[in-house]
Amino acid sequence: MQTERRRHLSTAEERRETVLRTAIGAFASRGYFGTTTTEVAKAAGISQAYVYRLFPNKESLFAAVVEHCFVRVRESLEGGAAEAKGSSPEAVLSSMGDAYARLISDNDLLLVQLHAQAAAVSVPAIRNAVRAGYARTVEYVRGASGGDDRQVQEFFAVGMLCHLVVSMEAQEVDAPWTRTLTAGIRHY
Repeated sequence: MQTERRRHLSTAEERRETVLRTAIGAFASRGYFGTTTTEVAKAAGISQAYVYRLFPNKESLFAAVVEHCFVRVRESLEGGAAEAKGSSPEAVLSSMGDAYARLISDNDLLLVQLHAQAAAVSVPAIRNAVRAGYARTVEYVRGASGGDDRQVQEFFAVGMLCHLVVSMEAQEVDAPWTRTLTAGIRHY
């Protein structure tokens, strides 16, 4: 008796996740404005028409990519909070900061975050996605760490400085200004 093999067809949700994962790389290299849905479709191995069946337009695709990145940030912060060597806000924030520094060593994720912040200036749908992602992340950090407003603000300020330091590879330049910016900043 011959065993019949069934081809597993991806559900729309599985395809959507595949498109989001591959779109991160496409948008990371050229940004929101420089990346076409054709490039995203090609990277995902699907037709452009299918991309538009999953996402009504490029804005909604990029907003979904931004959301996907915020989910990865949240997972990273949760892992950092779980690994904290104490329960004080300082210990939890430090451990979450270390987890985040490891996460943004993935240049694609870092670049998508930077491109999203730049596109948020002029594209309302992306601005809304960035705002919603930060709103959830700030409230998560506040709740998980028990930190006060100043501590949470400092956590995010240092995170933004990490973006700058990593994106321009400041650690590669030995100069007073880079030593000032990189002092105490973890990067991998």
